[in-house]
Amino acid sequence: MTKDNVKNLCETTKGKLKGVIEKTETFLNHHSLTQLNIDNDFEMEQFYRKILSDARHLLVFSEVSYEKLGICLRRPNFNLDYSEKVLFDVYHKCVNSFFYPKHECYAEDGRYAYTGQDAIRFRKKPSREIRNLILELSKIFEELREDLAFYETDYMTEKKLQGKSV
Repeated sequence: MTKDNVKNLCETTKGKLKGVIEKTETFLNHHSLTQLNIDNDFEMEQFYRKILSDARHLLVFSEVSYEKLGICLRRPNFNLDYSEKVLFDVYHKCVNSFFYPKHECYAEDGRYAYTGQDAIRFRKKPSREIRNLILELSKIFEELREDLAFYETDYMTEKKLQGKSV
């Protein structure tokens, strides 16, 4: 990709990650495990514990990537190699962390992706607040996945052909 394309992609990715960070941080700051598990159901408590853990991990990955993108964009001379590496990391750490969460409290069902319905399916029925957060984030991460799909395989292939490790 050309420098201008990568720079524009860094800018749009940074903006989308900012939205992810704001939504996730606001949610985590205003919701606790006891607030979510109002029925004191042990299984639901474990479900909420795991989904909150995944949200915290996603927030950290997103914040780190946001800062790295800021570094890319603030440098006086735009560093193409470093920026491509950061975009690769955004795809593999943030996007994949969202769509493949560690605790698998939800999953994407590809059969719904093109029907206009929500493609996210939860293992248990979550509170409306969690459901809304995950579905809002899914829209952002779907856009990021489309924007950064190049970095899933082509970036690694390009680096391997250059004899560099990824």
